[in-house]
Amino acid sequence: MTEDDIDEDAKLPPDARIESLDERLDRAQRREAEEAKKTRVDPNMRVTQLVIGYLIGGPLGGGLLGLGLDNLFGTKPWLTLVMLFLGFGVGVRSILRIAKTSLGQPPGDGM
Repeated sequence: MTEDDIDEDAKLPPDARIESLDERLDRAQRREAEEAKKTRVDPNMRVTQLVIGYLIGGPLGGGLLGLGLDNLFGTKPWLTLVMLFLGFGVGVRSILRIAKTSLGQPPGDGM
């Protein structure tokens, strides 16, 4: 192509197909933005799920680990109880960390 051909292309009127495609693309982007607003997860619900998970998972994991160690060493029920309380403490510590970051403080400070 020569420079004359390029100048002629620039002078052509806009193509109706391109304008139609732009309009359809804009409508699709607006629909996507509306769908994203509808499916957005509430941050409070996310924090609630984390708290429940830590309160259940910590003691449950600690209790199962303690039960396994009790069966291994024959110390029933002492290691189960110790690990159960330790798991509960870890869960509470994690919840305090979540509460601290929810208040705007960076994670990892203090605890």
